[in-house]
Amino acid sequence: MTEENKIENIKNELDRASKSLDAAMLLFNNGFLSDAVSRLYYFLLHNIRALLLSKGFEPKSHEGVLRLFSLHFIKEGIFEPKTSHIFAKLMKYREEADYNPIYVFTGEDFVEFRKEAESMADKIKVYLTEKGYL
Repeated sequence: MTEENKIENIKNELDRASKSLDAAMLLFNNGFLSDAVSRLYYFLLHNIRALLLSKGFEPKSHEGVLRLFSLHFIKEGIFEPKTSHIFAKLMKYREEADYNPIYVFTGEDFVEFRKEAESMADKIKVYLTEKGYL
C-alpha cells in the first residue's frame, strides 16, 4: 500500500465512520435504540480501522481490529487501556443489539456510549493529524 493509498483509505474509513454516527443519531432520535447502538459500534470500528491503516494494517474481522488495536496501540502505550475496553464493550453490545431481541438499551445507555465513542474518535483524529494523515 502506497502512502497515497493509505491516506485515501484512511479518509474513506473516517467518512464511513461519520456516516455511521449520523445514522446512529437518526435511529436514536426516532426511538430505535438497539439499531442506534449497533451503528455507534460501526462509527468506532471505522475510526479504529483508519487508525490501523496508518500502520499498514487491514484487518479482515471485527476481532482482528480489536486484537491489532490492542497490540499496536495499547501495548505500545499510544492509547490508554480503557480505550480498548470501550471498543470491546461496544462490540459486545452491538452483538446484543443485532442478535438478542430481548436485550434492552435505554436512551441513557446510548448517550453514555456515544460520549465514550466520540472521545475515542477525537483521540484517533489527533493521532492521525500528528502523523500527517489528516
